[in-house]
Amino acid sequence: MSDHIIEVSGLKRSFQKDGIVIEVLKGVDFTADKGEFITIMGPSGAGKSTFLHIIGTLDKPTEGRVLFGGQDIMSFSEDEQSRFRNEKVGFIFQFYHLLQDLNVIENVMMPLLIKRMKPAEAEAKARTFLETVELTHRWNHRPGELSGGEQQRVAIARALINEPEVILADEPTGNLDRKTGREVMRQILTIQKNLSATLILVTHDPEIGAVGERKLTMVDGELS
Repeated sequence: MSDHIIEVSGLKRSFQKDGIVIEVLKGVDFTADKGEFITIMGPSGAGKSTFLHIIGTLDKPTEGRVLFGGQDIMSFSEDEQSRFRNEKVGFIFQFYHLLQDLNVIENVMMPLLIKRMKPAEAEAKARTFLETVELTHRWNHRPGELSGGEQQRVAIARALINEPEVILADEPTGNLDRKTGREVMRQILTIQKNLSATLILVTHDPEIGAVGERKLTMVDGELS
């Protein structure tokens, strides 16, 4: 039995545009261990986001395999993939994707309510996670009343409330100034360590890229 929580082999992804085949991923091999923090850097259009989306079952490869805990997640049904995303994976994006009609604590509770946790228990857990990202004073505010950094911290709490085994972060500081970005990274890493989760983080920022325990580069659909 492998120690790797994620094993990717021969991963290819291509699209057709105007009759031309565009190869985004060109046979990527990759492994990640439990609790590991991996950064992936590379130019825009190199395939970094596509790679993350496939690992998180938001996209399907043209070819290749993705194993999670030894299971081929590409063979899962749509319902199984949906459950996998909600229970095993935490996504942090550059854009916050918060529900504007809900306040902060309702946004953070949402993944727990989807799992049918009792509302009182979900609220108590959401408050704990909001403490970790230092936002308890904002729990009753709507996303539109928050700064970009505060919205990203709400998004982090929501992404990690289910205590995922893997955190996939796609340019999580891309919309933030340097000081706020550093603060957000500190909070992501605090929760990652608390959960002993695997963190795979895509970034353009060399300062953040340098923080990874393992640093990879993706250029032209190839990972090294």
